[in-house]
Amino acid sequence: MRSNTLPDVRPTRAMNRGTYTAALDITVLAGGPGAERDVSLAGGQAVWEALCRCGHRAVLCDIGPGRLSALDQPADFVFIVLHGEFGEDGDVQSELDRRGLSYCGSGADASRLAMDKVLAKERFELAGIPTPPFEVVDRRTLPELWNRFPVPAVVKPVSSGSSVDTVIVKCPDDLQANATALVAKYGRALVERCIVGPELTVGVLGGRALPVCEIRTRRDFYDYQAKYVDDDTQYVFDIDLPAALLRRVQDLSLAAHRALGCDVFSRVDCMIDAAAGEPFILEVNTIPGFTGHSLLPKAAARIGLNFDQLCQRIVDLSLAKGPI
Repeated sequence: MRSNTLPDVRPTRAMNRGTYTAALDITVLAGGPGAERDVSLAGGQAVWEALCRCGHRAVLCDIGPGRLSALDQPADFVFIVLHGEFGEDGDVQSELDRRGLSYCGSGADASRLAMDKVLAKERFELAGIPTPPFEVVDRRTLPELWNRFPVPAVVKPVSSGSSVDTVIVKCPDDLQANATALVAKYGRALVERCIVGPELTVGVLGGRALPVCEIRTRRDFYDYQAKYVDDDTQYVFDIDLPAALLRRVQDLSLAAHRALGCDVFSRVDCMIDAAAGEPFILEVNTIPGFTGHSLLPKAAARIGLNFDQLCQRIVDLSLAKGPI
């Protein structure tokens, strides 16, 4: 795991040599206050290096709600590599809008909507996009949850990323205990039907659904350890599922991205009910990871975009859409 502080990094002449001619002043935002801070720092470092190789004058900044001085420096563009709180919840996007700064990806409203799993799932249902049945519980509705929600079930925070504090429960007592713990920590919790089958993810880039990736892990599901620590997690693009089903997963992923008003790029998570052969959309990540384990870069590579080209494409697409 990387240190939770950023090195003092600035582009060198050698790193500024690249294949792109339109050099920009770009501020890369990483760190943040949330549980995914270490992941953000690693991804920010990778994006900063890529943008410098592309010829941009990029600066990497550790930022948080009380540390906004990085936004005071002149910049043509801001590349957000912040996850969860103050990254995907619309707060930093609102601040950038207020300052008139161009930035990557979705705007504040779409970011807030995607970050709140309950609001996102309600929007999916309105759009006819299949998503696992769910219940939101708080202190008032928590009693006897075990008696009304079937197991196995997934218990997760309403607004969080990287599967932090997400668990699969297989008996009623564990359901009640884990939901109680999350309500005590966050004030409410999302309880969702556990879909048993292949776990898939689809990157979206510039209005296009990228190749479907299947995630295979030795753990019960693709949790934080499987995402960022385990070296034996497998990412498979040659998937043993019907082509028509994979196309449907891509179509649903693009529909979910659009239903939330997302823009430029995202990553959509999906489960396949193995018994029924039906897909279910779980959530949309508006700032997916940019580390060596991350799935959007892997999917982009399948269509011939290496990491540097992906970062450049995100810059180009974001600038082309104009102010939000």
